[in-house]
Amino acid sequence: MYQKILDKNPYQLIATAAFIDLFILCVCWEWFVSPLRPGGSWLILKGIPLLFAIPGLWKGKVYTMQWASMLILLYVTEGLVRILETGANFWLALLETILATIGFVCLLIYLKPIKKEAKSLKKMREANR
Repeated sequence: MYQKILDKNPYQLIATAAFIDLFILCVCWEWFVSPLRPGGSWLILKGIPLLFAIPGLWKGKVYTMQWASMLILLYVTEGLVRILETGANFWLALLETILATIGFVCLLIYLKPIKKEAKSLKKMREANR
């Protein structure tokens, strides 16, 4: 079992871990750590889109990684906006920004050679026409 995990691309693993950690952070933040309203808020639902990406990231699906790289920018933006808050919200926003940035960068690094290969295949096809 561990060999299957070790055989995966490290950037894929880090991106998947960042998405899982970001989901946990979003739920904890809005449920009980520092919710918008006492007792939790509906902002807890902001973590749900991350759940749709995690299985595809784990499996290495390129299409999922492409749309997930755009999705995670929303979390980078939220973190940067909420970093202006004080107390626990500052630290949670900083952690959100760091996790989302790590996930985004790892996805880009993972996808770069795949995109390069796709471009070269397209050039070969066009040359053969």
